[in-house]
Formats: sequence, structure tokens, C-alpha cells
Amino acid sequence: MEVPLQTEMVELVPNGKHSEGLLPVITPMAGNQRVEDPTRSCIEGKSFLQKSPGKEPHFTDFEGKTSFGMSVFNLSNAIMGSGILGLAYAMANTGIILFLFLLTAVALLSSYSIHLLLKSSGVVGIRAYEQLGYRAFGTPGKLAAALAITLQNIGAMSSYLYIIKSELPLVIQTFLNLEEKTSDWYMNGNYLVILVSVIIILPLALMRQLGYLGYSSGFSLSCMMFFLIAVIYKKFHVPCPLPPNFNNTTGNFSHMEVVKEKVQLQIEPEAAAFCTPSYFTLNSQTAYTIPIMAFAFVCHPEVLPIYTELKDPSKKKMQHISNLSITVMYIMYFLAALFGYLTFYDGVESELLHTYSKVDPFDVLILCVRVAVLTAVTLTVPIVLFPVRRAIQQMLFPNQEFSWLRHVLIAVGLLTCINLLVIFAPNILGIFGVIGATSAPCLIFIFPAIFYFRIMPTEKEPARSTPKILALCFAVLGFLLMTMSLSFIIIDWASGTSRHGGNH
Repeated sequence: MEVPLQTEMVELVPNGKHSEGLLPVITPMAGNQRVEDPTRSCIEGKSFLQKSPGKEPHFTDFEGKTSFGMSVFNLSNAIMGSGILGLAYAMANTGIILFLFLLTAVALLSSYSIHLLLKSSGVVGIRAYEQLGYRAFGTPGKLAAALAITLQNIGAMSSYLYIIKSELPLVIQTFLNLEEKTSDWYMNGNYLVILVSVIIILPLALMRQLGYLGYSSGFSLSCMMFFLIAVIYKKFHVPCPLPPNFNNTTGNFSHMEVVKEKVQLQIEPEAAAFCTPSYFTLNSQTAYTIPIMAFAFVCHPEVLPIYTELKDPSKKKMQHISNLSITVMYIMYFLAALFGYLTFYDGVESELLHTYSKVDPFDVLILCVRVAVLTAVTLTVPIVLFPVRRAIQQMLFPNQEFSWLRHVLIAVGLLTCINLLVIFAPNILGIFGVIGATSAPCLIFIFPAIFYFRIMPTEKEPARSTPKILALCFAVLGFLLMTMSLSFIIIDWASGTSRHGGNH
């Protein structure tokens, strides 16, 4: 059974190099650890941070070579997702002050949960989320972690493909300079999302290793930075309120400024009230806010593989990387939400880019932003698919040798299911809300806390020690958050009051 284990470790590490010399590296250590699965857990335990005198840390199939800066870059890219497109809508339904408080709280709690994950992995020498679950609760723990990762990443891929479905027809329409959407097949988002999945995403998803896909992370972050700059710029060039016929204008900026001046001269008291920001708001849509933000900060399944790749790894160094990455994304999230909200106020939709079509469908800058975001999310889908495929193999084929047929079939099956979900899902907000309210609290709050409580030896930290009590409170907080968010969303759906961010 050594070959399947070798394959599993190769898949675990995104940029790991396959080595035929894996088995000689393993030395008979970790014999004093409690191991439920003698083969797999021992091999993963031995590969963690074992040092021989005068030798660098050596893992099962490679040595960590990633620098501090590149690790920050990689983790930031793992955090950054399409959630940024929904944050302006979240701010419109909470107000600026409440949004800032909630975003800060979620960022701090995410950093604390990474701290719990790193401490747990340091105790047992495991750098795979599912295997931490196995070590804490046996097979049920492994299956629960794998299921949460699967749901979370399927939610992420669904949101990415939904952006392709809703935005690509608008991009093609703008390139063809069409005033109205036609009935041609290349203007149908359902056909386009299938086409992109088959031609671009599937070939990349069929790669056995993630190494070459890592080159797209820098480009994805650059595209999102361009998106942020454009959102800030447009705040000062889009009039408020929008005139009724404003979407018939062209991309001529001087004409836009003239229209803006006329609007400001004719502004009425109710219009002025509409263009006033709200600092604290509670309504039926507020229930979506916390799940959307929790979804935006999920990076926990990627933390341990990035830790594995780190040069001269230590828990303190990886915690610094995590804190810096979360801080950078926190700033980007807040700025994108703030300026997106201050552009459209209560008129902002659940997917920010779509709102700009009200202003000028032929705006060159927004067209470039759409192309950049579409490119970023398309290239991110294959990266997100890899952990799902590994989780499915952990659940269904735990001790099987690598098979190209199974590798391909799982990828094709996943993309087929996600395409069906995207084609028939009502909107992107439902995807963010439901997935964020279930899997994100598990991965951020509940699992790291209960894994830490079970894995940390009682001789080091008794059950009633402060760290373990805090961990339990953290898990209870996650459970309450999940229950509250789900109940609000169900009530909201049942009452039919959700406006679902407009018609896409």
C-alpha cells in the first residue's frame, strides 16, 4: 500500500515534485505517537519537521523552498475570491460602521483559527486538514472535514462560474457594440459557461500537479487590484442619482461630466437622501452579510499546504504570513466595499460589476475590468478544484493507487455538477449565503477549535486550561453563527422578501 500513500502526498502539496525516491526518505520515527491508521498517519507524521543533525528539514517528496514574501502572495491569492464582488451589497444592508465592525471581527477570528490549526498540526506532525480531522475523531472527523472542504470549494467554483455566466455575455455585447442583447447562442450565458468549462477549465483541471497553475496567482491578484482601482476611480465619475436615460450614453467622459452637472442642478430632496450613506442599517438582507464576509475570508484548507512549502518553516513564521495576508485582503475588501457602496448606495446589486451596466454599457474602463475579473476567476477554478478532488478521493477511495481514469472522471463529474448548479441557481447571492452559512463557519470556527481541543495533549494543556476553554467558546460561536445565519436565510426565503440583488 506504499504507492497510494506516495500519490496522496504528491497531491497534498500543490508545488511538490514527484520523486521516485520517496520510500527511502522515510525513517522509523514517531513510534511513540498514538496512530489510528498505522500506514498513512505514520508516514505523514514522520514527514513533518523531523531534523537530522546537520541536515535541513526534509519532507516526503521535496524540501520547502517558498520564501516569506511568496507565501504571503500565495495565501493572499487563496483568500481573495469572488466574495469581493458581494461586499458592497453587504455594506448597503449593514451600514458603514456595522460593516467595518463585522469585517474586523471576522478577520481577527480567522487569524485566531489559523493559530489553532498551526498549533494542532505542530503537535501531531500533519499538514492536511482532513488528516487533522482523522487524528482528532477518526474516520468521522476526516469525512466531516473533507465534506466541508468539498462544499466550500464547490460554492467557490459555482460563484466563479456564475460570474462568467452573467458577465461574459455583457463583454461580448460590448465588444460587438450592440445596444441590446440578441438571441444568438454566443450571447447566452448558459452556453458560454459550458464552453469556457470545456475549453479552458477542464484541460487545466486535468493536470496531476498544481505546480504550473501557481503561476496564475500573481495574475489573478493583479486583476483584482485593477478592479479595486477602477471602483475607486468610478466613484468620482458616476453621478448620484443616476438619470433615467443615463445608460444610453456612450463612453465619452466629457459628455458624462455634462450630464452629471445637469443632474446636480436638478437634484431633489429625496434624491439627496438617497445619495446619503447609512452608517447603521438592519433589514431582511442583513442576514446575508456575515456569511458573505465569512466566505470571503476562508483560506484554511490552503494554509497547511502553504506551510509545507515554506522555506525554514515555523509556526511563528507561518502565523506572520497569515496575519499579513489577512490584513492586506482586509484593506482591499473594505476599500472595494466602501467605494462600491458610495457609488450606488442602496442601488448596488449583489454582484457589483453588474451594477455598472446601469451607468454605461459601453464604458471602456468597466469593459477592461470585466475582462480582468473574468480572466482571474476562470484561472482560479482549476486551482480550487484540486482540493475538492483530493477530498472526494479521501472519502471514496482512501487507499487506492493513482488512476488517470478516476482523476479525469472526478474532474468531469465535478464540472458537470457545478455547471448544472450555476445554470439553474437563481443568483450569486444564494450561493454565497447558503455555502457561507454552512461550510465556512465549520472550516473557520468549529473544526479548528474542536481539533485543537482533541489533539493538544492534556499534559500540556488540561481540559480546563484557558486556551482550551477559549477554543471551545470559539467552536460554540461558530455553531451559533451557522445556526443564526441559516435560520435568517430560511425565514427570508420563506417570507419572499428577498430582492436577491436585482435581475441578472
